[in-house]
Amino acid sequence: MISLQLTDIKNFMNQFLRGDIFDHFLMPEAVIVQDITFTIDGRLKNEYYSREELEEQNLAVGDTLPYSYIRPALYQLIRGKKTPVYFKFVLMLSPDNMEKTLSLSESGLTPMDVAGMFLNITYQGGSLTVTTGISYKTFTTDQRLNHEWDKMVKKFLSNHSIAWEEC
Repeated sequence: MISLQLTDIKNFMNQFLRGDIFDHFLMPEAVIVQDITFTIDGRLKNEYYSREELEEQNLAVGDTLPYSYIRPALYQLIRGKKTPVYFKFVLMLSPDNMEKTLSLSESGLTPMDVAGMFLNITYQGGSLTVTTGISYKTFTTDQRLNHEWDKMVKKFLSNHSIAWEEC
């Protein structure tokens, strides 16, 4: 697990809310505190959709909505002249991308061993941080997956011109 402070908040937020670079992630939850608090549960409510709608919108891949689906609503909540007091966005690697990352780590872990690989994006007190994390289903002392995930996040941010420094 690493914590990175993002040094150009405006650039990051523009890419996060208006671009598509995070669209391949899932978003299990979000909290935005402004004059009121908005809490978003990104778990899919299957009963809201017909099977055809789920397939048309490519939502049948799991129980968590893709960030691309939630992004327009987040943009509407955050845009404006006043900066939120606080927000936290939890992004999770999609099952396909998690499987690829597991393979790259050479840890021997499988998707059955890992519940999720996460990015927590938190804004508070004028500071924006990204924290990595992995939720394991089994106990392991092997840190290869953690190191691979941390390395991939740093590379991802740098490849998209998102400036950061380690906390």
